[in-house]
Amino acid sequence: MALYKDPNILQQWDNESFDEVHEPGAIVPWSGIYRCQGCGHEVVHTIERPLPPPGHHQHKPEQGPIRWRLIVTDSPIPD
Repeated sequence: MALYKDPNILQQWDNESFDEVHEPGAIVPWSGIYRCQGCGHEVVHTIERPLPPPGHHQHKPEQGPIRWRLIVTDSPIPD
């Protein structure tokens, strides 16, 4: 889980981009912290690079497939 200390640095933003789930290796148009939906593993991702590939980390069968969701960004996301 991503943590922070100073609430003046982060701002809550209810944008549908945070709801999108991405496959391993996908190219996404924003940088940020992405969380694996199956196991909670988090990675820092930089713009225009692929998300980690399927072999980046292992899952138990009950965790399902590796899928990434944006949880923190500082990039402007168009509405």
